[in-house]
Amino acid sequence: MGLFSRLKKAFSLPESEAASSAASTSTAAETTDDSQATAAVTATSTASAEPATSTATTVAAPTTPTVVEVTATSSVPASAASGAPVVSAEADVVDSQATNSASSAAASLAPASEPAASEVAESNVEPSVEPATAAAEPTEAERYDQGLKKSRQTFGDRINNFLANFRHVDEGFFDELEDTLIESDVGYETAMQISDELRDEVKLKNAKSKKEISSVIVEKLVDMYGEAGAGEDNSIHLAASGPTVILFVGVNGAGKTTTIGKMANMYKQQGKKVLLAACDTFRAGAIQQLQVWGKRDGVDVVAGPEKSDPAAVCFDAVKRAKAEAYDILFVDTAGRLQNKVNLMNELEKIKRVITREIPAAPQEVLLVLDATTGQNALNQAKLFKQSTAVTGIVLTKLDGTARGGIVLAIRNELHLAVKYVGLGEKVTDLRPFNANDFVYGLFKDVITG
Repeated sequence: MGLFSRLKKAFSLPESEAASSAASTSTAAETTDDSQATAAVTATSTASAEPATSTATTVAAPTTPTVVEVTATSSVPASAASGAPVVSAEADVVDSQATNSASSAAASLAPASEPAASEVAESNVEPSVEPATAAAEPTEAERYDQGLKKSRQTFGDRINNFLANFRHVDEGFFDELEDTLIESDVGYETAMQISDELRDEVKLKNAKSKKEISSVIVEKLVDMYGEAGAGEDNSIHLAASGPTVILFVGVNGAGKTTTIGKMANMYKQQGKKVLLAACDTFRAGAIQQLQVWGKRDGVDVVAGPEKSDPAAVCFDAVKRAKAEAYDILFVDTAGRLQNKVNLMNELEKIKRVITREIPAAPQEVLLVLDATTGQNALNQAKLFKQSTAVTGIVLTKLDGTARGGIVLAIRNELHLAVKYVGLGEKVTDLRPFNANDFVYGLFKDVITG
């Protein structure tokens, strides 16, 4: 079973189950209505048939009290404590008709000087106030759903516009499909592969309507994505002992420093002792930016003066991480174009310093990419992968772009694992990548359609 079929099964309720659920709900509702009606009739009959003294006894001391205890936080008056019945302001567990009948009988038999129970409750008992509850945290699927809203809508619009001129499947159809997919940032190679495979798929499934064609296209995209990610490891590898060193690389403006700040907060919340190394010594304000994140997260930062040697700053950070038993060291580096030889050599120097002090480090080299750059991000990933040992991708600003399809291209063409994605501006909106939630968030209208 392909990834598309698995997701459709996971996120769609079968018709038989839905019907069964509806029938059960209907039966339960009918049973409840019958029970309430029976209780009302019984109460009315009892009140009218029995002698007045018997009715009074039944109301004053019923076998099963129909009053609701007031919570400890409610204010209970002295009259209530001395014997007057205390009735909850929200005693909706008693059938209204039965309650009214019993209350009327009790009121007619009570001494004139004593107020009815309902009056005591209304005048003396303060209604309990429910404490305000914090909004529930969204689930991972909900985060992806919201974060990929722009990409999902734009992809859907492009497919719909493409199919608006659909007449029949021919070579012109596949040429236009390739252009549409490339514009959706799934990558040139991926678009060509999908087009080739769909030639047989459309004929095999005898797809003719626009909805059928759309479903076949998305199903093929999803299944190809699942196949390309077989055996992919999206986890962050931590050292078995000693500090884990994670090195961040990428061009200026991709969001490296912000990503480090958010990840530092994440691991700090998990109880890890985190250290940051400000090795971007050339960009104006870069050191101060990381120090602000460190103060906000409550973690330490190793920094040198501006224009100082980044490798020297990294050396000091690694030594401190070892000496003071830090769990994780995040190393920020200067933004560099992947085709600048001197800057890439500097990056290799930083890696050598780390490895000399901790032979198994760095455990991760994460390439931070700005999702809003689309195909340019894919080109960056290709060149960085050639020049340094990138172990994974952090894709930022995914919520602010319609180019979420770039994840498909990264996986299909580069076979690089996406480790984290930025789904919003909050600190908690940097999320570990979940392939199924991503695919569902991007294509849910077709998967559940």
